[in-house]
Formats: sequence, structure tokens, C-alpha cells
Amino acid sequence: MPVDPATAVYNLMQNDPHIIAGAVISGTNEIIYSTDNWDISADVGRVISSWVAQNAQFIMVSGVKYSMLQCGPERLVATSIRGEGSIVAAKDDEHKLIVYLEPDGYAPGAVMDAQRTITSMSSKTPYMDTQAQLGKAVPVAASATPSIDPQLKGEIEAFLEWIKDADGLSGYINYYLQQNNAQLISKLSQIYSELRKIFGV
Repeated sequence: MPVDPATAVYNLMQNDPHIIAGAVISGTNEIIYSTDNWDISADVGRVISSWVAQNAQFIMVSGVKYSMLQCGPERLVATSIRGEGSIVAAKDDEHKLIVYLEPDGYAPGAVMDAQRTITSMSSKTPYMDTQAQLGKAVPVAASATPSIDPQLKGEIEAFLEWIKDADGLSGYINYYLQQNNAQLISKLSQIYSELRKIFGV
């Protein structure tokens, strides 16, 4: 059963305390839910137009300019060069979710969380009825290939697309290198070392 927009946004904000405001849009630009601390009604039309066109260099929200870091069919990430936070958004066929991330927030993680939140609001039927009674488990032969959680596999595939996208991972890394963000560069170096260990390269 789909989660209602207010609950979905509440859950998202509980999961990532750096997300401090959000709005859910239905149709072209109808705001069906917004947190009390954020009114983007004057900007939502232009933001969504820029998102759909996928060619804007920046968006304006509440008088603040956010430079576009990533703009794809299902997600958008824009950040303030002056350190005033970021705008992160995700969408599916039914809803669009736009959130404000405070300056200390981690936009790549927030956009993944936003996509999961969009999925939680979807009215599309899941691949299996949640009320279905499961039968007795059948032992799996030792030689059988282990199954992989489809949601986990989907997240990894989305991550791979983000890595391939010029406005994705490489765009973030270039941006933070240009900003000389020592803390983030150090973390990226650690992640790079871990990935090399995992794959034995």
C-alpha cells in the first residue's frame, strides 16, 4: 500500500536529518504536500521546466541560485556555490519530490533516499501481493545460484548509471576538487582505496 506524501516526507527527514524541507508535486506542478517551513509555489513551475528540459545551468528557489550538478530524467541535484545548501529532487510517473538539504548534507545520499521515498508513494502494484500467504520453503540445492534482492540490484544499476553520467559522480568529484574541500577529498580517497581492495586492483 502506498505511503501518503506527508508520511513519506516525514520518514525521509527522519532518515536524513540534513533534509529540512520538502514538497511533493503531482501532475505538471500541483503541490499536494509541503512542509510548513517551505513555500516553493512561486518557483516550482520554473524548477520543473528546467528539470524537464535538462539543459539549465542553474535553478532559483526562494531567491537563492543553485548551480546544477546533475539533471536527469529521474533525479536532479543543484547546490549553492555560496554554501546555502542544495536542492535535491526525484520523480516517477506519479509524483515529483523536491527537498532542501542544508549545507552540511550529503547530496548523493539524499538523492538516493529521495528516489526510495518516491517509490514508497507509488500506487503501482508490487511484483508480489503483500498479503499473500507463502507456502513451505523448498530447500535450495547447494549448486543453485544465490538470488539477489531485486531492489538492491536496482540500486546498484542506478549507481552504475550515475557513475557513467557526466553530470553524475565525475561532476561531483570535479566540483569538490575545484572547491578544495579537504574533508570530502580525504573521504573520496578512502573510498577509492576501499574499492580497489574489494576488486583486487
